Amino acid sequence: MAEKVKIRALDLFEEFEKLLHIQRAVWNHEDVDLTPAHQFSVSSRMGAILLGAFVGRDLAGFVYSFPAVFGGKFCQHSHLLAVLPEFQGYGLGKALKWAQREEALKRGYDLITWTFDPLLTRNANLNLQALGAISKTYLHNFYGLTPSLCLGPGIPTDRLLIEWRIGGRRVAGRAEGKAKKPCYVAAELPKALERRSGEEGAFAPPSRPRLKLEEDVILVEVARDIKALAFRCDLIAEWQTGLRRAMTSYFARGYFAEHFLFGDRCFYVLRKQKKRG
Repeated sequence: MAEKVKIRALDLFEEFEKLLHIQRAVWNHEDVDLTPAHQFSVSSRMGAILLGAFVGRDLAGFVYSFPAVFGGKFCQHSHLLAVLPEFQGYGLGKALKWAQREEALKRGYDLITWTFDPLLTRNANLNLQALGAISKTYLHNFYGLTPSLCLGPGIPTDRLLIEWRIGGRRVAGRAEGKAKKPCYVAAELPKALERRSGEEGAFAPPSRPRLKLEEDVILVEVARDIKALAFRCDLIAEWQTGLRRAMTSYFARGYFAEHFLFGDRCFYVLRKQKKRG
C-alpha cells in the first residue's frame, strides 16, 4: 500500500454514514444488526472514542468505543473494529487499536475492554499476543442466537471478555516494540484441550478436556481456521464446547489467558494468577 495512512477522529455525520457501508462490507450484516449513524453521532459527543483510518482520501476502517464501568471503575468498552476487505493485511486494525489506546490515555483511562469469539484465532493472536491484553472471563452465548453473529446455525455466540490494561508495562512494551514476549514450547506444556490423538488437519476433532491440571502454565488448543469448518457445524460445536468447558473451569480456579501461540497448531496460554500476600 503506497499511500500514506492517517488516523483521526470522526465527527461529521457524512462520515458516520460511511461506517454503515464498512459494517456491511466487513460482516455482511443486515441493516437491523448495524450500529446506526445516529448512535455514532450522539455517542461521539458524549465520551465515545471514534477514530477512522484514511488511506489517501478513502475511509478504510474505524474503531469505536464508549464509556463503561467494569469492576466498579470507569473504562472504555471497544464495540467495533473494522477494516474494509481491500485494505486488510496492511496492519490498519492494529494501528487503529494503538491510536485508540493513545486517545484513551489522554482522557485519563487505564483500561479498555471488548469481546471476541475465542474460536477466531487471528483475533486471539492480535488481542493477546500483539496488543498484550488478557482475559479471565468467558461469556456463554453473550449475544444470543443472532444469526449474523453465529459461526453456524444454532452455534452459541460465546465470547471472551478482553481486559487491555493500557497504562501497564506489559502493554506499553508492546506499543514501543520493546516487549520481551514469553517463549513457550507447546510440546513441553500440559494441555487442558487438544486435538484428538491420531487426528490431523483442519477437520481434526478435539479430545475430552482435562480439567484437573495443576501446573502454573497450561495450554488450551483451538482449531486453527474455524471458518474452514463452515459446513461442519458439528465440529465447530465440539471445539466450542471443549473450549468453553476448559476456559470456564480454569478461569474459576484463578487462571487467566495471557498469551496466544499462532502457528500450524494454535493454543491459548493460561497462567495461574499469583496469590497476594
